[in-house]
Amino acid sequence: MLLIKNATLYAPAPSGKNDILIAGERIVAIQESIDPAGLPGPVDVIDAAGRATAPGFIDGHVHITGGGGEGGYRTRTPELMLSDATKAGVTTVVGVLGTDGVARSLEALVAKVYALREEGLSAYCYTGAYRVPLPTITGDIIKDIMMIEPVIGAGEVALSDHRSTKPTDAELARVAAEARLGGMLSGKAGVVNVHLGDAPEGLSPLGRVCSRGDLPRAQFLPTHCNRNRELLERAYAWAREGGYIDFTSSTVQAFLDDGETSAAACLARARAEGLSAERVTVTSDGQGSLPRFDDKGVMVGLGVGSCYSLVDTLREAVAKHGLRLEEVLPAITATPAKVLKLGRKGTVAPGMDGDIVILDQDLRPHTVIARGRVMLRAGEVEVAGTFEGERR
Repeated sequence: MLLIKNATLYAPAPSGKNDILIAGERIVAIQESIDPAGLPGPVDVIDAAGRATAPGFIDGHVHITGGGGEGGYRTRTPELMLSDATKAGVTTVVGVLGTDGVARSLEALVAKVYALREEGLSAYCYTGAYRVPLPTITGDIIKDIMMIEPVIGAGEVALSDHRSTKPTDAELARVAAEARLGGMLSGKAGVVNVHLGDAPEGLSPLGRVCSRGDLPRAQFLPTHCNRNRELLERAYAWAREGGYIDFTSSTVQAFLDDGETSAAACLARARAEGLSAERVTVTSDGQGSLPRFDDKGVMVGLGVGSCYSLVDTLREAVAKHGLRLEEVLPAITATPAKVLKLGRKGTVAPGMDGDIVILDQDLRPHTVIARGRVMLRAGEVEVAGTFEGERR
C-alpha cells in the first residue's frame, strides 16, 4: 500500500487537504486523515507536506518510437525513454506515428506501447500515420481498433501540410467513419487525430466532412491548432461549434517569432472567452521533430519535442497568464481522459488508477506515482527505463 499524507488535492478540481490511499494499482480511499497504523500491512508513507497534488498527466500525442526524418535518415528522432515521461509528471501516453509511416511501423509502435506498460506507464496508440490510405496492422482500421487492445483510434492524419498526401473529403470521411465504427464496436474512443499544418486551408476539410451531418465534430481531434494565428482563430470557432481542439506545448522561439502562440497563452484566451474546458486539450508532440522549412520547402532547422513541455505550459499559464491551477490541469488530465475514453484516468477518486503527481512550489513534478508505483520521489528518478544509463 501507498499512503500520501497532507496533500493539497486538485482532483483536478480543488478538494482541500486530504490523505490518499493506494492499494495495488488503484486509489481506494481519500479522507481528511488516514492513520497508517490502522492499515492491514506494510505501507509506504509519502508526506506531500501541503504540496499541490493532481492526477497523473495524460500526454495524448507522443512519438514514442521516435519521429522526424524530414531532413534525411540522420534526422530521425530518438524513441521515448521512461523517465522522459515520468520526470514530466506524465503517467499515461498515447503513441503516434507521423511523417514516416514506413521505417516507423505500427508493429513497432504497438511493441513500444507494451514495453512502456511493462516499465510502469499506462500506454495506448493510434493506428495509421500521416498518409491516406492509412497504414494498418490487420489491413483494416476497424479491425485494428477492435482487435488490437492498445489501439484507441486513428491518426495522426496530416491535413493542410506540404507533407500530407492530400486526402479527398471522401477519403477523410471514410477514415472517420471506420474509426467511429471501430470505436463503437469496441467501446473505445475511435477518434481521428488530425495533424494540421500551415497551409491556408486549415480546418476546412474537417468542416466540409462534418457539414454532411452524419459525422459529429467530436469525431476528430485536430492538433497543432496553435501553429499560426489564422488557424488558431478557426480552432476556437471549431470548439465553440462542438469540436475538440488540441494545442501543442513543444515549441522553439523561432516558431513563436513566426506566429505560433504558446499553449499556455491559448489556454488563457480560451478561459477568457468562456470556452468549455471539456473542449480543449494540450499535448507535447514528444519525441516528434520540430522542423523549420524555408519558403521553398527546404528544411533549415530541427528540434525535438519533449513531454516536459507540458510542465512548462502549466507553469507559464499560472505564472505569466494568471490562471489558477484548476483551470489548467483539466487540459492534461480530465479532458483527455474523457475525449480518449480512458475511464480510470484523469481524476483522483476512489476506484481510479493510482496515477498521482505531487508538485513542488514552482509547479515542477516533485513525486510521480504511476499505477500505484513511485516513479519519481522528491525529484529523483526511482524507476528508470530498462536501458537508461546503459550508454557508455
